[in-house]
Formats: sequence, structure tokens, C-alpha cells
Amino acid sequence: MKRRITSTTLAAGALLAWTALPASAADSVTGEVVDLACYMVHPQSSVGAGHKKCAEVCLKKGLPAGLLTTDKQLYLLLEDHDNSKPYATLKEKAAETVTVEGEKVTQNGMQGIVVQAVK
Repeated sequence: MKRRITSTTLAAGALLAWTALPASAADSVTGEVVDLACYMVHPQSSVGAGHKKCAEVCLKKGLPAGLLTTDKQLYLLLEDHDNSKPYATLKEKAAETVTVEGEKVTQNGMQGIVVQAVK
């Protein structure tokens, strides 16, 4: 009987400690906001200030946005279902370098980041 109580107490204590741990910090990625419709077809000419107007039009149409890092990593930018404001802000930053904070995700070789903050 004493063993059962001790085991239950330990399990409850471990659960309480686990739920009391602070949430892990969001991932942070810095890069240029690109419209993926153009970037995937012609990557050399669809970046930088010269492509800003086109990228703005594409993103306003709802075409997918990406973040291209200086080391050529490409992230699909994903709207946070619980907080869509940061993603909407991001769509106004076409061809600009920003830092995105959020959860990195990977599925079948495609990497993305759920946008929780934009700096």
C-alpha cells in the first residue's frame, strides 16, 4: 500500500513539474520575404528590390510566401491559425529582410515556419 502511494505521489509530482516548465522559445529565422510562385520558377530574377512590385502583387493575390535565408534555405511561411496578424503583416514586407519567429515544421522534405512574430 505504501509503495502504491509513493508511486502515485511521484507520478503526480513529475506531471506537475512537467506542466510548470516554461514553454520553449520560438525558433527565429532571418531572410528575404519572397513570393514562391515566382521564386520557384525563376529564382535568380525573383529576389531583391527589382522584384518587389511583382512580389507584392503575388502575395496580395494570396500566392504562397517564403523566407529565403542568406545561406539559400527556403521556408514556406505559414499563418498561425490562432493569430493571423503577424502573417498579414509579413505579406506587406515583400523583398525585405525580416526576422520571423515561430515554430519550425518539416513535412516530407519541405520546411516551413508558423509565423508568430515578425521583426
